[in-house]
Amino acid sequence: MQPENSPPASTPRPAPQKIRLGDLLVEQKVISSADLEIALAMQKKSGRRLGRVVVESGMAGENDIAQALARQLALPFVDLRKFNPEAAVLQMLPETQARRFRAIPLARRDGNIFVGMADPTDLSAYDEVARLLNEEIQLAVVSEGDLLAAIDRLYRRTDDISGLTEELARDMGEGEASIIGLEALGEGQADAPVVRLLQTLFEDALQVNASDMHIEPQEKRLMIRFRIDGVLHPQTEADLKIAPALALRLKIVSGLDISEKRLPQDGRFAVKVRGRTVDVRLSTMPTQYGESVVMRLLSQGDDPHTIDNLGMAPDMLEQFRAILHRPNGLVLVTGPTGSGKTTTLYAALHELNDPGTKIITVEDPVEYRLPGVNQVQANDKIDLTFSRVLRAILRQDPDVILVGEMRDPETAQIALRAAMTGHLVLSTLHTNDAASTPVRLLDMGVPAFMVATSVQGVLAQRLMRKVCSHCKAPHTPTPQEQVWLSRANSDSSTESPYIQGTGCDRCLGTGYSGRRAIHELLEINAALAENLAHNEPARFVQAARAAMAGRTLRDQAIALAREGVTTLAEAMRVSAQDEAS
Repeated sequence: MQPENSPPASTPRPAPQKIRLGDLLVEQKVISSADLEIALAMQKKSGRRLGRVVVESGMAGENDIAQALARQLALPFVDLRKFNPEAAVLQMLPETQARRFRAIPLARRDGNIFVGMADPTDLSAYDEVARLLNEEIQLAVVSEGDLLAAIDRLYRRTDDISGLTEELARDMGEGEASIIGLEALGEGQADAPVVRLLQTLFEDALQVNASDMHIEPQEKRLMIRFRIDGVLHPQTEADLKIAPALALRLKIVSGLDISEKRLPQDGRFAVKVRGRTVDVRLSTMPTQYGESVVMRLLSQGDDPHTIDNLGMAPDMLEQFRAILHRPNGLVLVTGPTGSGKTTTLYAALHELNDPGTKIITVEDPVEYRLPGVNQVQANDKIDLTFSRVLRAILRQDPDVILVGEMRDPETAQIALRAAMTGHLVLSTLHTNDAASTPVRLLDMGVPAFMVATSVQGVLAQRLMRKVCSHCKAPHTPTPQEQVWLSRANSDSSTESPYIQGTGCDRCLGTGYSGRRAIHELLEINAALAENLAHNEPARFVQAARAAMAGRTLRDQAIALAREGVTTLAEAMRVSAQDEAS
């Protein structure tokens, strides 16, 4: 992809001359003379660069300044949001130097290196970049914000991770991890290979917005994978003998029993990564070749979701809000692991949380802290089970109760009794869709009259990957996709504006970037409650699906594919359970 206004430039351009940015911005009418005087006064007081002062004060945007520089210096301006640098050229300048000199190699042009700089008038930076690349360079102007975002996105830590795994393997030699040695690694031992490796893994995981990190011993190698947008991606493979050292170190920081390798353990700790504090939920599992470790990454300080930004259709949002504000009853959120149920439940609590409402939760684990909410961490090791905590909660005079998960019949029955006796209860179940959820409660042995009188609504949801906006292209449905659309009673015309991602550096070659939720909401009306009360699950499911006709998960998935938000392949994947129905 050619940069906008890129010159043919068979010979390298000379280094630009130093210019006064303030005079340039006034001359090109980016800011006024009065604005410049104010900005210079602010610069003198704060000591920051003039360009940063102008941007932060709202006088001009970063792109406005970059384009003015480009015009003055007769250099091309490159919008890094629309430009994919060549991977081989990018690696010619190390990340630390790219950040230091605010420069990024973009491509090879006519035997020269095409380099984007935020400040091409910085002659010392220009000289250093030319020296480091050791080739003739051509300059382009880029905005500083886009440049830093591109560096964060493009410079992965894969090489560093590979080098650290090799260093750790050499340090260990032929022996196993030393418990005494690793236990001694505190804050003063940040240079130890195992500590540096884990820190680098966390940095790389956050850089690609991974939700989970998997450390998995295999027969001959250790595999490390990241879950990104719901899909696992291999990060690196390493020598199997470093697996015990990683597991041991993670157990130590999580406060787990380092001598226990035969049983699963759960823990949590916090890690600071590039100024961000990340809560890590850790789970260990003994496998044939060693302990497998899975970590869920939860960034602290993120704004809590509200039900308004869950992505529901307006009519469904209004219906869901009305159900939440009923004085009693059971509201269930359902879906597989990783479908965003916890996010939805916390958004519901955020909706209900006010000084006049007492909210108590029982969770395992407590994922997010909510001000004003009484949160209880279940702990089976000391017999602090869901059912035991739930009994105690009922003596605490709550208005709203959140039960993290309906794990067993006893917990389910206590929760439903609470819903029958004046409490609003929120919880989750692992079921495929909304229609089958009340039936699942019947299967668990909950009396039919309790289910019929207590359940107010069921929200089923999935997280669907969005197509990458930087590499999306038109897509003609395959024969399989056309058959699926026909079976879904949907228009399978190839004229529909379907799209797919071709894969680029911004989406790690997957064609997808980010996710959004889709929902289906079942409100239990009198007719549905009667079917439940008479313990007629087949008639209930049939009536429930008829009530949600046109508003199911599959209907929403197809609608988003038609709108160009996602692909038909993704719509088929997230609504696969409907194929069996």
